[in-house]
Amino acid sequence: MAGDAFLETLVGFGRELRAAGLPVGTGDVLTYCAAMEPLDPTDLLDLYWAGRTTLVTRREQIPTYHRVFREWFLGVPGEPDEARPFNRPAGGRSANLQLPEPEQTGDEREQLEARMGLVGSDVATLRAKAFADCTPEELAALRRIMRTVRLTPPRRRSRRTTPAAAGRRPDLRRIVREAMRTHGDPATLHWRERRLRQRPVVLVLDVSGSMADYSRALLQFAHVTSRSTKRVEVFCFGTRLTRITRELEHRRPDDALARAADAVVDWEGGTRIGASLDTFVRDWGRRGIGRGGIVVVCSDGLDRGDPALLESAMQRLARLCHRVVWLDPHAGTGAPSSLGMTVATPYVDEVLPARDLADLESFARTMATLG
Repeated sequence: MAGDAFLETLVGFGRELRAAGLPVGTGDVLTYCAAMEPLDPTDLLDLYWAGRTTLVTRREQIPTYHRVFREWFLGVPGEPDEARPFNRPAGGRSANLQLPEPEQTGDEREQLEARMGLVGSDVATLRAKAFADCTPEELAALRRIMRTVRLTPPRRRSRRTTPAAAGRRPDLRRIVREAMRTHGDPATLHWRERRLRQRPVVLVLDVSGSMADYSRALLQFAHVTSRSTKRVEVFCFGTRLTRITRELEHRRPDDALARAADAVVDWEGGTRIGASLDTFVRDWGRRGIGRGGIVVVCSDGLDRGDPALLESAMQRLARLCHRVVWLDPHAGTGAPSSLGMTVATPYVDEVLPARDLADLESFARTMATLG
């Protein structure tokens, strides 16, 4: 799996797919290589299905993927049969692809692994690498991998009910209707249960100067969340609060982030956490946004405003919502707590790190347990 020839083959396959019109990026190729790590690299079935599950995102892309796969790995031009992208040899065994394994000395192999490593390890390394330490190419790859993150908000029982197979509350209307059909004799008892409803999620992102290394990645995460989950509101703040939910509704991440950047006038400026949260509680909390939901504040806690105002806003926010979660890029790193974090912590239910993609994935898994 770590051979240079095989890595170049997979990368070249992704390049051919991109040339054929498929939106295959660096992150997709890394995911494809990571999927092939536990599989047999000489088995065409493994190569085909690992690539199809990681590089194809839409049904209409499958014929193009069939054609490029046959041309790249088998050297067979033409349009393939969609049900059989490649022929299987007699005897029921899948065709094997023989790749040349170049002879390498111990030093060359160590240099190769130091430069590229196992592809699966590359993906794991990117996930655990702080956003502030990533190069632009690595950030682009992380944005592609981040699209696979799914946030599952908790649910609550609403007052409305729905028909159920069993329960404690009988469905009297349905029982009476059934009894009228049988001349007053109820043949079956019907039940109702309380309906489950998803709790709203509010993301409040700090885009001040102290968060410059993390703000774009957090906005990308907010875009993925708002696209994959219902009832999500997104706000940004520096010295003032700005709602960017509509700006993030665009399908393309770059366009959505560009619109959000145009809407936020205090990008990479000062920080007034207390005033911004107070505005959210007074202006938006009264309209029902965040009531009974999960409010996630993404900030390092560096506040230039009045600590008393921050404490008052956090106290009212804790009463308004169901849970308050604070994502701090410096949490767990041993850095001293800022004044804002010291004031806000008594009113926060969970303080979680947000230093890298692994932390955001862990937060996405934790969200389902906050109900």
